[in-house]
Amino acid sequence: MPARRPPRVPGNGGTLPASVAERLRERIIEGEFPPGARLNERTLGELLGVSRTPLREALRLLAFDGLVHIEPNRGAQVVELSETDVRETFEVIGGIETLACHYACERATDQEIAEIRALTFEMMASHARRDLPTYYRCNREIHARIHQAAHNTLLTRLYETQNIRIQNLRFVSNENHENWDRSMRQHIDIAEALAARDTVRLTEIMRTHLQCKYEAALKYLAQHTPSQGSPNHPQYSA
Repeated sequence: MPARRPPRVPGNGGTLPASVAERLRERIIEGEFPPGARLNERTLGELLGVSRTPLREALRLLAFDGLVHIEPNRGAQVVELSETDVRETFEVIGGIETLACHYACERATDQEIAEIRALTFEMMASHARRDLPTYYRCNREIHARIHQAAHNTLLTRLYETQNIRIQNLRFVSNENHENWDRSMRQHIDIAEALAARDTVRLTEIMRTHLQCKYEAALKYLAQHTPSQGSPNHPQYSA
């Protein structure tokens, strides 16, 4: 059966499993737990300082998101995407993001645009420091803010569901400095086009931006993904 999210606890904004899942999600995105890595519960519990019950619920949440696969009697493993998975996901994301850009140009408030521009300046500072984790968190926030500015709840939900599968590839594509520099320039152009409410320019920049990400992701995948069942997969086990 598909994983079900635990109910939120009123007053605290979430649950302990959700908090643990978010910490694990960040580690997966940033490559600490790479595709194919097996996730041992005892080792992870010691690493994160939590018991097995919330950890198991957290892993179920990540399985719900498509980030890990849980096998009976074998535990959890970080999902490996095939080239076809990556292509199909970027095709869907491309359509969703360009549509969000179109509506954001029409519907964004001046305050929302100002916040996206401020995040872009923060991103530029992180890029100058070569602080990739902070840069990427700003990057993710900017894309999320563009969707919020589109004021279409269903579109945002579709984006969140699909994008989470490829966040690791979007992150690691910036480890190549040439790719990272190009991405930064594109984000500056994105902020400027949105501020001008130039729908045609913004959607074209976003389309190009995602195509570059897709090509970089495929190249990274070809260079770093071992074959299925390879003994070279990291084992996060005791």
